[in-house]
Amino acid sequence: MSESPRPGDRDPTVLVRRSFAFLTVCLLWVPAQLLAQEWPKYGGDDAGSRYSTLQQINKNNVDKLKIVWTYRTGDRSDGTQDPIRSAFECTPIVVDGVMYVTTPFCRVIAFEAETGKELWAYDPKLDRARPYPQYANRGVAYWRRGNDKRVFVGTLDGRLIGLNATTGEPVSGFGDNGVVNLRRGAADDYPERVLYGMTSPPLVYKNLVVAGTVASDGEPQGPSGDVRAFDAVTGRLVWQFHVVPRPGELGNDTWEGDSWKGRGGANAWAPLSCDERRGIVYLPLTSPSYDAYGGDRKGQNLFGDSLVALQAMTGKRLWHFQILHHDIWDWDLPAQPNLVTLRRNGQETPGVVQLTKTGFAFVFNRLTGTPWFGIEERKVPASEVPGEQAWPTQPFPLKPPPLARQTMTTEELTDVTPESRAECAKTLSDVKIGEFFQPTGLEFNLHFPGGNGGANWGGASYDPVSNLLFVNTMDVGIVGKMMKAPEGNKLPYRWRTTGRGWFWDSNRYPCQKPPWGRLTAIDLDTGSIRWQVTLGVVDELAARGVPPTGTPNIGGPIVTAGGLVFIGATNDSRLRAFDKDTGRELWSTRLPASGHATPMTFRGRRTGKQYVVIAAGGGNRYSKSVSDALVAYALP
Repeated sequence: MSESPRPGDRDPTVLVRRSFAFLTVCLLWVPAQLLAQEWPKYGGDDAGSRYSTLQQINKNNVDKLKIVWTYRTGDRSDGTQDPIRSAFECTPIVVDGVMYVTTPFCRVIAFEAETGKELWAYDPKLDRARPYPQYANRGVAYWRRGNDKRVFVGTLDGRLIGLNATTGEPVSGFGDNGVVNLRRGAADDYPERVLYGMTSPPLVYKNLVVAGTVASDGEPQGPSGDVRAFDAVTGRLVWQFHVVPRPGELGNDTWEGDSWKGRGGANAWAPLSCDERRGIVYLPLTSPSYDAYGGDRKGQNLFGDSLVALQAMTGKRLWHFQILHHDIWDWDLPAQPNLVTLRRNGQETPGVVQLTKTGFAFVFNRLTGTPWFGIEERKVPASEVPGEQAWPTQPFPLKPPPLARQTMTTEELTDVTPESRAECAKTLSDVKIGEFFQPTGLEFNLHFPGGNGGANWGGASYDPVSNLLFVNTMDVGIVGKMMKAPEGNKLPYRWRTTGRGWFWDSNRYPCQKPPWGRLTAIDLDTGSIRWQVTLGVVDELAARGVPPTGTPNIGGPIVTAGGLVFIGATNDSRLRAFDKDTGRELWSTRLPASGHATPMTFRGRRTGKQYVVIAAGGGNRYSKSVSDALVAYALP
């Protein structure tokens, strides 16, 4: 028997009220983090997608963004009082309404994410008497188990530190009173080596903290570049992957004789990625040391410059692909691998994209390591340096096409100003412009890309809706030659610039015709370029009527469901938003200094507003000005 209708059941007003009440109850059951849509990982997620489903800020209103708060960390160095410059490269994370930020001095600061109000700060007291190349740190990783909530940060001087996420106090049960000494077991034999530590955040998978390292590649032997996993509760070492294989391990025979022994480099200094569902971690490995001469390490030198997939819980190798054989150009893998979806004939396949300094994007089936668009081994030039034995071939992906300049001709010399052209012509007068993959010789050689790429640690962002990958690149060449090393040196030859170095003029205008920086959208369905635009402007040249040239850039993009690609990166002190479908620039704003960092976005729990946040610290080798500003934007 059915229930009799109650008075007012068919009244439209009553129905609307009941529907609203029912919707309200349903919303109360939605997890708060889904409503807030935060940014809990360095790359937005473990896949390094740098994608947000937020669309409150969109193509129609992005030009109305305003600063809602600015926080000054106080941590900056312009190279005057302290000879080392700082680079504020951090991407903040936001979890449970709290933002966690690291400064160039490896301090960790927690804020109210929507207001910028400081909650706590932890200072690891970095030894600033040590001659680091620069002060930099890119962020933290977050871990929780029940009420136990921690953030992990790696330091320049080789410490992995676990902090209570609520108080900022070191977790006493992790390592030695909150600290794991990364140098122990990896750099014990090299106490004089200053640079051994971390600049990128570790990766957290279940109860593991997986850590790569940054290390100097200026000497053939040095601290181990092995990737290690530590227990997130105790700090105990769980597994260690040998990036330079030992006897009996796969790849050891790619090192002539005993050249593998004590070999430095091949480390993972860029962020790692993880297929969380399948339990696979992806390592972007760097060049073996020394990175400009390999006469003492003949062979392909696995796993140098390789993308390696490991079983996350054990560190067991699943597959690898060496993207650069026997690296003598310092063209290491600089970016977090992007886990993507590949589509063909109506079928979807898990994929992974590895960006490179060379300007190539390599696309693989991420379960098997099979190239998706095909890769050819092509013959490349031999080396003229005595004792060197460059590998005769290198891998060339058939798709996508190169994203950055890989060589130039004399006809492409800059003409942005007569002064710049004359200065650059003088630099080029006794320089050999070789083809791509030309090894540095005994005379001055010009290489494209330079040692910073192409692409760099800013990496790419991935939009799963359009299946587009967004990548920023730069075109700054480098000039150098191989010279005989002084008596008693470990190696017979060393790479030297002898006053040349970066291929730019005294104003730091690159010496080839623009564009000097670009933002590219890659269609992963076809492997083709959907669009490519010039990224950045040189204000002094614009004032002289020169069209936008693009600029050198460090940092990366994010993409949102609002149809926007946000990016700082350029050395013109701007944050920009582009239409993800067309590449049209929709918004640009001035920053306190260049935003050599990757931005992030989140929706606040209290206000419901979407925020966009970027570290604007300038510095690095491309920007003269240095700042300590963290800037948050939202709609009025």
